[in-house]
Amino acid sequence: MNDKSSEPAMGPIDTTETLRKAIGDRYLTYALSTIMHRALPDARDGLKPVHRRILYAMSRLRLSPTGGFLKSAKISGDTMGDFHPHGDMAIYDAMARLAQDFNVRYPLVDGQGNFGNIDGDNPAASRYTEARMTAAAEALLEGLSEDSVDFRDNYDGRLTEPSVLPATFPNLLANGSSGIAVGMATNIPPHNLHELIDACLHLIKTPDARDDTLLNYIPGPDFPTGGVIVEPPENIANAYRTGRGAFRLRAKWEVEDLGRGTWQVVVSEIPYQVQKSKLIEKLAEVIQLKKVPLLADVRDESADDIRIVLEPRAKTVDPEVMMGMLFRNSDLETRFSLNMNVLIDGVTPKVCSLKEVLRAFLDHRREVLARRSQYRLEKIDHRLEVLEGFIIAFLHLDRVIDIIRYDDDPKKALMAEDWAKEHVRATSEADYQSPVGGDPEVALTETQAEAILNMRLRSLRRLEEMELVAERDALRAERASIEELLASEDLQWSKIAEQLRETRKVFGRDSVGGARRTQFAEAAEVVEVPLEAMIEKEPITVVCSKMGWIRAMTGHIDLARELKFKDGDGPRFIFHAETTDRLLVFGANGRFYTVSAANLPGGRGMGEPLRLMIDLPNEAEIIDILIHKPGAKLLLASAEGNGFIVPENDIIAQTRTGKQVLNVASGAARVCHRVDGDSVAVVGENRKVLVFPLDELPEMGRGKGVRLQKYKDGGMSDATTFTREAGLSWLDPAGRTRTETDLDEWTGKRASAGRMAPRGFPRDNKFN
Repeated sequence: MNDKSSEPAMGPIDTTETLRKAIGDRYLTYALSTIMHRALPDARDGLKPVHRRILYAMSRLRLSPTGGFLKSAKISGDTMGDFHPHGDMAIYDAMARLAQDFNVRYPLVDGQGNFGNIDGDNPAASRYTEARMTAAAEALLEGLSEDSVDFRDNYDGRLTEPSVLPATFPNLLANGSSGIAVGMATNIPPHNLHELIDACLHLIKTPDARDDTLLNYIPGPDFPTGGVIVEPPENIANAYRTGRGAFRLRAKWEVEDLGRGTWQVVVSEIPYQVQKSKLIEKLAEVIQLKKVPLLADVRDESADDIRIVLEPRAKTVDPEVMMGMLFRNSDLETRFSLNMNVLIDGVTPKVCSLKEVLRAFLDHRREVLARRSQYRLEKIDHRLEVLEGFIIAFLHLDRVIDIIRYDDDPKKALMAEDWAKEHVRATSEADYQSPVGGDPEVALTETQAEAILNMRLRSLRRLEEMELVAERDALRAERASIEELLASEDLQWSKIAEQLRETRKVFGRDSVGGARRTQFAEAAEVVEVPLEAMIEKEPITVVCSKMGWIRAMTGHIDLARELKFKDGDGPRFIFHAETTDRLLVFGANGRFYTVSAANLPGGRGMGEPLRLMIDLPNEAEIIDILIHKPGAKLLLASAEGNGFIVPENDIIAQTRTGKQVLNVASGAARVCHRVDGDSVAVVGENRKVLVFPLDELPEMGRGKGVRLQKYKDGGMSDATTFTREAGLSWLDPAGRTRTETDLDEWTGKRASAGRMAPRGFPRDNKFN
């Protein structure tokens, strides 16, 4: 067989890959990195990698709670250089957040200097601030040096870092967490540590406990800024059962009596993650836009605590009604979303229930206990081995001194000596006999020989046999108890429960800041308060000029009184109203706009353009301005002669863009007249009048309508409604009111042409 023919043909290797595969692989790598190493916390210690690395770097710097402070720049620099190869500002911001008692329920960093405030101000630069760990952070690190968790190489392989912290308390729920990854996010509120430990103890006692049972111990979140949760209990239970939900959180407030019937509301706690400065700005905006007319003023009187003063517009205002409206229109009430998406065992992202999160923590504590116990066993075994050697050395102290003094290789000699036989003290080097080997059962091990050789001379006087034997017996008893612990699952859970109780003593409700801050209450239903109840009712006179400048004069003035207008302008609409009224503005584009009379500018100047308050196009003329009367109806018609009846309740616009009611394809809207009577009169530009019953017109909410009158040329000029029995009235050219009761000549079917107007009808073809 030819060897050459069996060799594969060598040629260029194709290293290309499709764009889809290249982008997909790289994006998957990025997504996994974001999920596992950045955004989602570990269910066991509740920390993201950046927070874990900050605490570990601080522990290496020996920044204990009882020690001194160190510059934050040094801490963030060491964290970045040794463990977290990202921006120093990102690390410093993460560390600063751990020091903010308004963001973290149990701060893990004790900051000295400006670390930001609840107003939203940023922390000072890292070169100005100092920090150290808190007792809570030290509790998370407890047992780290006892092989309690796995360590992994850092980013460059020079050092190792813990993959998770031992965590003596359920930090994930105690301090909460939030983060956005690729395709998933997490948002967990803080809770009360005392309640969490009570739930853990119950779960140890009853492993198959239901989530609803755990709510007897954990009624809900406990936010660092306090507040009042008004979410129904069934919603809270469902959120904890599924791992997804939301909590309605309100500010805590009380009424402060100022005497003589006056009062003010004082807000002492605001919702979690709401910046106080922005809340004040929002409340000022609510006052300016008159969204809550019951509120007159807001003041920030906060010092070390929160104190926001809300002044009512009048002492007759109901505080509950005012606060109910503020809860709807400001951040005095927020919704905190719950999404317990965490890494189980630091690897698998999963949306967990309350029970699953607590179970993950307890399983982690059991593993930590087993590893620490095993580590302690190894230390005890090593110490027992050394003690046995010390006891042998004490019993044969003279021989040990001879070997160390005269032998060329003391270590080898100590290990080779037969300690079972009697030895004669050497008086000189010539008398010394080197060991030749003895009974292996009583021989010293290498560890024992090394310990004897490393022993200081002054320790010889303390090598009393009773002390050595007592220490050995104590260690043997401890070793037996640890072996018994490792062999019994019940003993392990008992030990974990004991550790949790110790943690509860330190951080429970009897400790400083350990009591529950967030309370629970039922949300009173916010009733729809009529505008009249919120605005002080005062008479005004509404004036709108031909050019669309509108104002509100105080009081009901004489409508014939001469008023001032801009040059080239004059009166168009003028009528009496109340500050509680809502005005309906009908434009030639067929849209209705709603304006509150209380929001109109004062009458001292020329007013303001109405088009600044509503989005009425410049080319669209204002057809009419009416005071809204609930339950009333309007007759709408276009220049083409189409129209219909519309209820006023259906045309109220909620936004400044208005509400389209009359569809006008060509031409424009022409008539907006409040229905009053049983008949309709229409006049065209050809001066023909048609009268027909009102019930021939349909009632609609929006549309083009039906034909009112037929025209060969031109279109409709005006239309009105009246009572047939009273007759049709108009002003003649001489200014006298004329009433025509015999209307049979002009009566016909809807959409007829009609007959010429009666003698004396106004030349402008309007029913004045």
